[in-house]
Amino acid sequence: MGTLGMIGLGRMGGNMAERLRRGGHTVVGYDRSESSGRTVDSLAALVEQLDAPRVVWVMVPAGEPTYATIAELAELLSPGDVIVDGGNSRYTDDQRHAAELEPHGIGFVDCGVSGGVWGLTEGYALMCGGKPEDIATVQPFFDVLKPEGGSGFVHAGEVGAGHFAKMVHNGIEYGLMQAYAEGWELMMATDVVHDVPAVVASWQKGTVIRSWLLDLMVNALSEDDDLSELRGYAEDSGEGRWTVEAAVDHAVPLPVITAALFARFASRQDDPPAMKMIAALRNQFGGHAVTARAGSTEKGMDSPGADAGTPAGAEADVSEGLTAGEAGTPPDA
Repeated sequence: MGTLGMIGLGRMGGNMAERLRRGGHTVVGYDRSESSGRTVDSLAALVEQLDAPRVVWVMVPAGEPTYATIAELAELLSPGDVIVDGGNSRYTDDQRHAAELEPHGIGFVDCGVSGGVWGLTEGYALMCGGKPEDIATVQPFFDVLKPEGGSGFVHAGEVGAGHFAKMVHNGIEYGLMQAYAEGWELMMATDVVHDVPAVVASWQKGTVIRSWLLDLMVNALSEDDDLSELRGYAEDSGEGRWTVEAAVDHAVPLPVITAALFARFASRQDDPPAMKMIAALRNQFGGHAVTARAGSTEKGMDSPGADAGTPAGAEADVSEGLTAGEAGTPPDA
């Protein structure tokens, strides 16, 4: 088994590090927070503990935190080493990073990661972009992180393809959640259906709309059968906006995904019932923050690129820290 450096031990990074350890790999972890369960206290120390060719997985918020981390690693790593960006970066940023690292002889792989709070036990869906030789270097770690079986991992194309695929994945997610939420709101608005949670639960078997999101919808309603404890407010990720922008750039009509994105904007102006379900579903699959109807009570956390819960049974107490050199405010997820 191999040794991997994990930078960013928040909810997603912490869970991924734990899954890798359970799979037999050694993980050297760094996080800005001293209480994160990190094993080293600097990026230089992390690099020193890795075997060549080194693989360093960056799991910090997109934008400036990722830029700063990769720039520092470029001065520490050697030719043949590989950096993986597993956060929610924009695919155009990936192309920039690869170009900047190429003169150093350092490989770059972008990896869109889906799995949320369930990834530790169920595995993570991995959508990767990069050169075949760089993918091959990281493959032993991909094999442990992905779900069991033949699916859950794809080498989607050249650098940028992984995050582009994840961007589209998230856009589709927007549309699916919006459809479920609107159907639920319609049933709640009439006295024809007497037990809406029971109807939703009945869809879990034998119907063409059954899905994991539907299962999570049932979970949310079992905890709060009319979602009266939630405010109908839902954030949007940078990826949802980027999907719509890419559609405009390529003249591809995306009416459902675009409408779902705009519905989230509308949720910030009032308290629509459907947005209660969107908020509840986001909390169910990713631990994203939801706001109590009373106002400010938050349940869960919300941080792009690090959106999974603390590992159950993990050896370390993983916290929501960011890596050294991070600056700026991350986009909402």
